[in-house]
Amino acid sequence: IEPEVFANIFSAANTDCVFQFASNGMKDMLRQFRPSSMEDLILLVAAYRPGPMQYIPEIIKVKQGQKTPAYIADGLEDIMSLTYGSPIYQEQVMSIFNKIAGFSLGESDIIRRAMSKKKLAVLTDPKTDYHGKFVHGLIANHAAKENAEAYWEQLLDFASYAFNKSHAAAYAHVSYYTAWLKYHY
Repeated sequence: IEPEVFANIFSAANTDCVFQFASNGMKDMLRQFRPSSMEDLILLVAAYRPGPMQYIPEIIKVKQGQKTPAYIADGLEDIMSLTYGSPIYQEQVMSIFNKIAGFSLGESDIIRRAMSKKKLAVLTDPKTDYHGKFVHGLIANHAAKENAEAYWEQLLDFASYAFNKSHAAAYAHVSYYTAWLKYHY
């Protein structure tokens, strides 16, 4: 990994012909975010999707030191510190449901699958009461009820489209290779 590639290609938004980063929207995000590591590229590949896209302004402010991330419940910082305080990957959502809201790993995976297939009816089914269990779990970890309710709604929006981290990592690596080739050749 070469810092020059990040500085001259990604942070400069000189990304014509760079896999995943050639669009004008991606270039705007790169200029503001100024990625400096593979972890940043993985994050940006995953964040520029309809579900987590809502968090891009926040993560930019946190990355640039203009804002400190706010965590509404105990334990969320452990899950989201690498993504500047916002949920970006499917695995993070599973961890939030499992470690913070008290769902089993099996239930967390059912929720992840429902989100990835855009089956919101599974999440809002009154028989499973995922909503009530989620809010109760966050409150047990010191979240205010209104914050837990709002977070539930945010995660339902997130469900519209989110990557798992390994998928984003594969895309980011190909992006880096194409940027490296552009920089050197």
